[in-house]
Amino acid sequence: MEHRTETVVPGRQHSYNARRQNPQKKRNWRRTVKRLSAALLIAAVGAGGWFFFTPSGTDVRYMMADTLITTQHRYLAKYLIGQEELDNRVAAYTAQFDAMADVKDNHNVSLIKHPQGTVKVEPISRKGFKGYLMYVHDPKMIRVVTTNIVGEGERVESMVKRTGAIAGVNGGAFDDPNWHGNGFKPAGIVMSGGKLLYKGNGMNAKVNVVGIDRNGLMVAGRYTSKQLLAMGVSEAVTFQPKFIVNGKGLIKSEADGWGIAPRTCMAQLKDGTIVFVVIDGRQPGYSVGATLYDVQNILLEKGAVTAANLDGGSSTVLVKDDKVVNKPSSQYGARYLPTAFLVFDKPEEVEVPNIWAGIDMQSFDSSKKRRAS
Repeated sequence: MEHRTETVVPGRQHSYNARRQNPQKKRNWRRTVKRLSAALLIAAVGAGGWFFFTPSGTDVRYMMADTLITTQHRYLAKYLIGQEELDNRVAAYTAQFDAMADVKDNHNVSLIKHPQGTVKVEPISRKGFKGYLMYVHDPKMIRVVTTNIVGEGERVESMVKRTGAIAGVNGGAFDDPNWHGNGFKPAGIVMSGGKLLYKGNGMNAKVNVVGIDRNGLMVAGRYTSKQLLAMGVSEAVTFQPKFIVNGKGLIKSEADGWGIAPRTCMAQLKDGTIVFVVIDGRQPGYSVGATLYDVQNILLEKGAVTAANLDGGSSTVLVKDDKVVNKPSSQYGARYLPTAFLVFDKPEEVEVPNIWAGIDMQSFDSSKKRRAS
């Protein structure tokens, strides 16, 4: 009888057994995938139900919508709350801000003379955001400075270096229809050194402004250009809302805080000190941003009697000693802007010419790209 010896090659027996077991493994794998898919579907349905049909989910959804409203992607908010609700929400904010602007300010401020040159920057950190407070103890050191490039905005860092300023923050609103425009055309009004440099709505239209009068008293609210000149306002730009009046906050809750975003705000303490708040945002892992309610709470802790919002988002920037202190949210760095609040050792010597004189600003194309620099 012939005896045959079977030579087993290492690995072949394993492969053979594996092939025999494959059908069972495949069935187990399909079962696992089905269970996982079902679990994910149930979780997605549950999350969607929570997001759209529960009070807590709705709060989160509206907070997200408010955050989008303050960005160049406002239109995306309609996918969270619908176009009609988006329109209603924007209109409601406008009406609310106008009502806040009309709250009477008793100006409970003692304009104590402070030593010149006292400018201090203090870092702040809260849950979810980081930023800075800049204290300017003599409010008369502050001037509104404008771009000096016809047809284009200018970075605040450039304004500070060009004028020899101690420090500066971004200023008021401006026309930027595609969010990548030239940054030249302001919205509302611009005043510097007691002169009205820009009045986009004419002399008699009421607009929301943030500024300082010739005595160093902070002014915020809705005024006409004529009223501002009669009041002796020296420096002013347009933005909103005014949210602290007579030492009391006007924003009642987080839900009314106009979303989470980078922020620049201006306030005045009882002794006359001006405080600029700069909050970084849109940078997960570092700082996502703050609501106006968050900023209001910080300023009330510091003793603010008056406070108002300035342009924020990707415009938010703080410059001190010729360097950008914060981390602007734009991937392209600090934006090109028409106005900024700058701080000077000798503000009376600063000349701010009217860059918009002689230009038909009604026909000016704000969407035109800046020249490469």
